[in-house]
Amino acid sequence: MTTLDLPRRISPGKALQDGFTLAWRGVLKIRKNPEQLADVTLQPILFLLMFGFLFGGAIAGSTSAYLQVLVPGLMVQNTVFASMATGTSLNTDVTKGVFDRFRAMPIARSAPLIGAVVSDVVRYAVALVVLLVAGTIMGYRLHTDPGSLLVGVALMLLAGLCFCWIAVFVGMLMRSPGAVQGVMVAIMMPITFGSNVFVPSDTMPGWLRAWSEVSPVSLLTGAMRGLLNGGPVTGPLLGALAWMAGIVAVFFPLAMRAYRRRVA
Repeated sequence: MTTLDLPRRISPGKALQDGFTLAWRGVLKIRKNPEQLADVTLQPILFLLMFGFLFGGAIAGSTSAYLQVLVPGLMVQNTVFASMATGTSLNTDVTKGVFDRFRAMPIARSAPLIGAVVSDVVRYAVALVVLLVAGTIMGYRLHTDPGSLLVGVALMLLAGLCFCWIAVFVGMLMRSPGAVQGVMVAIMMPITFGSNVFVPSDTMPGWLRAWSEVSPVSLLTGAMRGLLNGGPVTGPLLGALAWMAGIVAVFFPLAMRAYRRRVA
């Protein structure tokens, strides 16, 4: 079938099928190049070691006590950081001409984008598993039940799928993968560190405390601590879901528009 013979319209079901096919391509790329998972395997361990041993005594009195609040917070931070790779991966495929080959295939235009987003769920899952295993070895213990843990993991996967649309938007605007990574670090670093992941919000200056208490990362962290350690869940969970819906409502159409312009 030539490019001229391609169907002008592809049903939503076929587009979704094409997207999952390309998502499997992304998973195969990870299997053949496992070093792509270096950031979601090494980074969680490094953050646990550095913050746990450096600040545990000063903030919580001991490393073991600090781990109980640090591990749920790092689950949020690492998921947010892992979502940045979606934009870098898409930008790499575009700049290397991979999308030109996709355009000559009888697949939906949106399939490469769907595939990249869905395949990155594997990265989020790996980051969470590595963090939980390393945290357990260091002394973290679940204080609720396995069902709550599964709900927390599902929440993190959903959060990654929401935050990744920011990375997709940036990835379609920048000219090089390096620029995408630089811009995303500049965006995500203040959002994650200006939260209650590492220290309580009430220890911050007034203006930063006001932001920290309502930021999406802080609300997700509060929900995760409630699910894994026990405590209030409904309030921070509803706030986090509202933020996630807002992020998708804003950045999904922006990302799709930038994507269509870039690959047109």
